[in-house]
Amino acid sequence: EDQNKKSPKRKIVLLMAYSGKGYHGMQRNVGSSQFKTIEDDLVSALVQSGCIPENHGEDMKKMSFQRCARTDKGVSAAGQIVSLKVRLIDDILEKINNHLPSHIRILGLKRVTGGFNSKNKCDARTYSYMLPTFAFAHKDDDVQEEVYRLDKETLEKVNKLLACYKGTHNFHNFTSQKGPRDPSAKRYIMEMYCGEPFLREDIEFAVIKVKGQSFMMHQIRKMIGLVIAIVKGYAAESIIERSWGEEKVDVPKAPGLGLVLERVHFEKYNRRFGNDGLHEPLEWTEEEEKIAVFKEQYIYPTIINTEREEKSMANWLSTLSIHDFSSSAV
Repeated sequence: EDQNKKSPKRKIVLLMAYSGKGYHGMQRNVGSSQFKTIEDDLVSALVQSGCIPENHGEDMKKMSFQRCARTDKGVSAAGQIVSLKVRLIDDILEKINNHLPSHIRILGLKRVTGGFNSKNKCDARTYSYMLPTFAFAHKDDDVQEEVYRLDKETLEKVNKLLACYKGTHNFHNFTSQKGPRDPSAKRYIMEMYCGEPFLREDIEFAVIKVKGQSFMMHQIRKMIGLVIAIVKGYAAESIIERSWGEEKVDVPKAPGLGLVLERVHFEKYNRRFGNDGLHEPLEWTEEEEKIAVFKEQYIYPTIINTEREEKSMANWLSTLSIHDFSSSAV
């Protein structure tokens, strides 16, 4: 304990993976203990392992804590990054992980510059969204459930629609509380596509990947929700173009379950400090294996089992028919 107090405090980043089921997102809300977040468990483990004093747990500014992305309720992460000042104690990762539940892991640690802020220094974020492919079955198709298999033409159509999101657009219709003239509703999307389908426990799934500079609340889920509505035949393709305009468009929000923060990118920081002889680039090639194992153990099974038990996608799909895609939303 005394030796802990003598250890100098250093600015570091932690690479985190977690399964978000049962949590109200990443960000801690001090004072509302009934809504448990990932950071509640993380801060408690940091205090118990002795790398931060107890009062830093109550006031996170004291340790310059910053998360790279605020993941929403129920959303998981395979490559979240947080920056903070800690005492660099021996076996620090092992000690922190000993105080964390098994579905939250710290997979890596790197020293960073004193002024580093994981949110401001991040130039892009990549998310994935895993969904059962029957989400793309046309509404007039006889097969709507788990026996459905995605054909090549439908996958091509999905990818053609997802590619429409690339570039800079006004996404005010893809989040709440932002008007069409709010400059912060403009967002830049670098890539978005759906990969080849695969079978898990007799259900066919596919994974959509999206990389963008930054995302607003619910933005990705609404981007995917709208594409599903078009592919299923509830909405016309022209609705995507219409949604960039000023009118309010009713954009359905796909379930949070399949969304995973895959990785965060620090290209500018790496170019400037990655090879300065003092700091390492924020790349995690050595941790890739651990990330893959964590996803197989905790993230994918949670998505698959929850989908089977709670039918979150099937239930949500049944609400698409009550959306009005033709007129402006009230």
